[in-house]
Amino acid sequence: MSSHTLARVPASPDTRQSLVIVGAGPRGTGLIERIAASAPELYAGQGLDIHLVDPHPPGAGRIWRAAQSPLLWMNSHAEDVTMFTDESVLMDGPVRPGPTLHEWAGVDGRLFADRQLQGAYLRWVHEQAVAALPEGITVHHHPRRALRVSGPREGRQQVWLEGRSRPLDADLVVLALGHLDAELDGEQRELAAYAREHGLVHLPPDFTADSDLSALRPGEPVLVRGFGLAFVDLMVLLTEGRGGRYEGDTYVPSGREPVLYVGSRRGVPYHAKIGYDWTGERPPLPRFLGPAQTDELLARPGGFDFRRDVWPLVEKELGFAHYHRLFAAHPERTAIAWTDFEEKYAAATGEADREALVASAVPDPADRLDLTALDRPLDGLRYASHEEFQDGLRRYVEDDLSRRHDPAHSADLSVFLGLLSVYGQLVRLGDIGSWWHGFFSYLASGPPGPRLRQLLALSRAGVVRFVGADMAVRAADGVFRASSPTVPGFSVEARALVEARLPEPTLRRALDPLLRALHAEGAGETADGLLRVDRADGRVLDRGGRPHPRRFALGPHTDGRTPGAFTRPRTGGPAFRQNDATARAALVFLRDLGAETAAPADPGPPKEFSR
Repeated sequence: MSSHTLARVPASPDTRQSLVIVGAGPRGTGLIERIAASAPELYAGQGLDIHLVDPHPPGAGRIWRAAQSPLLWMNSHAEDVTMFTDESVLMDGPVRPGPTLHEWAGVDGRLFADRQLQGAYLRWVHEQAVAALPEGITVHHHPRRALRVSGPREGRQQVWLEGRSRPLDADLVVLALGHLDAELDGEQRELAAYAREHGLVHLPPDFTADSDLSALRPGEPVLVRGFGLAFVDLMVLLTEGRGGRYEGDTYVPSGREPVLYVGSRRGVPYHAKIGYDWTGERPPLPRFLGPAQTDELLARPGGFDFRRDVWPLVEKELGFAHYHRLFAAHPERTAIAWTDFEEKYAAATGEADREALVASAVPDPADRLDLTALDRPLDGLRYASHEEFQDGLRRYVEDDLSRRHDPAHSADLSVFLGLLSVYGQLVRLGDIGSWWHGFFSYLASGPPGPRLRQLLALSRAGVVRFVGADMAVRAADGVFRASSPTVPGFSVEARALVEARLPEPTLRRALDPLLRALHAEGAGETADGLLRVDRADGRVLDRGGRPHPRRFALGPHTDGRTPGAFTRPRTGGPAFRQNDATARAALVFLRDLGAETAAPADPGPPKEFSR
């Protein structure tokens, strides 16, 4: 299949340079948007071919492609989704504002749009970004997979494509690969082998829209390990996707649904999206974890430890956001003046000091921020029976829905803003381990409220059953068996097990051949297996920490991963900041390279002065 040229502008072949972007989803689109914004300043008048390599459509990519069920939603309000920069993004390139999803689509800002609509928005953003490129910059789409990158550090790179005998020549390569498939880890391999041996069904971690769910039989129990957004997709596809429907708060089965027994480490679903708008003064963030503190952590000769050095700053920052809002919006629930509290809070040197201050200033424990209890709400709880736990977890979800839609608890929304602020700083720190990303998603990136109402209806209908926290799965006696300390003595067996989560984006286990080849060649990796990149501009680092002059990487497979490729308006957009830095570094490199190529060779001194 030949490449598709998206913008065609004549230019002299002698002056043209080549940039290959592997990945044409929202991250690749965001990079092109930033190239278009900065090229007039940094690359005016020079020819450039941009090659987009991705088997999926530009803009939407794999995750947001049109070819998926219309039942699947985004987990953000349409007004909270933008692909455009604003004044809150700290970057060197110019701001190029544009519409949010709800402004572009003309839908209610509080709508949870389906993924097909988001895909259409992303395709439009991509078309706008390409159209905004200066004269002389041409974009080509190659609907193929990239297999590997070769070439010397100081010379042109070659990007080899599936089904093509000759590579694309590239002066620079940017990997914007998005979510990736991975080979199974040790436990998953054992479970898969057991399933094959005993005629069972084992569905490993995957993007749920790509999973073949046909082997999950009506009426039969299915163990589901994972209670996040992948589970929500699974729940939808196996209920409404099989002909069931909702009548108010009641689920009417089609008879084709399996029975889902779901559990996880926490044993509860992610917190619902907050269902009210912000009013009044925003917390002045960052306060205790800002650029100065991040610079200090990065400057430590011996490095830093996340739990010892970073997490206390995160706790203090989120606590500040919480209490700032509580004192401002609900002063009747506080016992001292905010100015006194703020001064003492800032001076507190440890967790014990802060807890004593909060206990004296905030009378009701329900108004205090307890991140440990939020993270593990079932810790220490034991239920006498499986049915008692079903009632208990339904009450937990109902309470969460009520709280997340009640402005009386608007300190929760302030903590959400604090989480966004913190994430913007933690991105700069690079490898901080995987725990933080899961904690952030659990608190800040949960499902729409209507999805949890559907979960409650499915629970009452007996289609979904809750297993508990620290769910353990054993393969024995020809079946899979699940249990949890939340309900001592209870276990359930099934002939099907679904791992409801995305694969881990590690270099060693990625099925993507390009990343595997980079690893084999000596690309640097973190302790969690992520690709190491230069925090300044995204250049790929080798195992000795040297940045590759001609290779960049952006996205969840790197240690510079962000909450997503798009974000809420006016929240700083860490991904936008990264896109801008990479785009400008690439343009400067290509500009300087072009100047070197165009400059005449030095002829040396005149012959009569030669020695």
